[in-house]
Amino acid sequence: MRYIHDTIDFKNSIIAPQFGAAVTLGKFDGLHKGHQKLIREVLRLQQEGFYGIVFAIAPDDRTVLLTSAEQRHILETQGMDCMIRCPFVPEILGMEPEAFISEVLCRQLNAKVIVVGSDFRFGYQRRGDVKYLKKMQSKYGYTLRVMEEERYQKRKVSSTWIREALSGADLELVHELLGFWFPVEGTVLHGRHLGHQIGIPTVNLRPEPYKLLPPPGVYYSDVVLSYAEQDQEYGLTSCLRHGVTNIGYKPTVDGTFLGVETFLYDTSDDLYGQDIRILLRKFRRPEQKFNSLEELKTQMQQDIGSGKEYFGVR
Repeated sequence: MRYIHDTIDFKNSIIAPQFGAAVTLGKFDGLHKGHQKLIREVLRLQQEGFYGIVFAIAPDDRTVLLTSAEQRHILETQGMDCMIRCPFVPEILGMEPEAFISEVLCRQLNAKVIVVGSDFRFGYQRRGDVKYLKKMQSKYGYTLRVMEEERYQKRKVSSTWIREALSGADLELVHELLGFWFPVEGTVLHGRHLGHQIGIPTVNLRPEPYKLLPPPGVYYSDVVLSYAEQDQEYGLTSCLRHGVTNIGYKPTVDGTFLGVETFLYDTSDDLYGQDIRILLRKFRRPEQKFNSLEELKTQMQQDIGSGKEYFGVR
């Protein structure tokens, strides 16, 4: 998949076929089920010969549900041709709606089909909307596809709702809204090796500082050990293990930085330096401080035992 970012000069980076491109637009910060409805339509249009583009406006939020690497990995696994992560800059945000259509969508991206949600807005002060895109179809020679909003339990699926569920550690609801388990990706780092000292070895990640995480605590999780082997979560097979993950500041030790630390069942592999993906599935308990490492070890053993029951691990 072609990945274009940190530029607003898209034309020189895209090689679209003669049929032109099918483009969907939005923040795509969570790639939730509402976003996936748009993406599936673009993937279908790829089969008709169009070049598929996800045009994601880089959010100005200080926290994100999915990092750019996580977004890229999911779209690449699904088979998208191209992802553009457009910077949140005045040159784009200040464009009048017609200028955005003519200069960006048609001239730079060669859009022949535009796929958006029913509430999509764009251009300076969000003046552009679905009605305006429909009005401009004949002038600029594209076809508009408008996808109705995705709903769950009679409420619109949205990134705001996912953030609410995540802040309440409701990972099962997050899964229902996303369509996949909430991921945390990164490279395995060397920690203080306290897990090895107490006989419970773990793998450690330091997430991106702007990655939104659930509250500090212990979670049941799946762990994908190899990006090279694409996983069943996104439609293919992979090397997947069950685990118990602690998210927090390690208050029993020194509490200096937010980390993601996971005990893996049924593996003794040396994973240092490898890229892995943690998929958070269910909240077990809040993070707590213990009076000694022995108390911590006892609690970790209890967490591991409850995880075995949850996953059906022997």
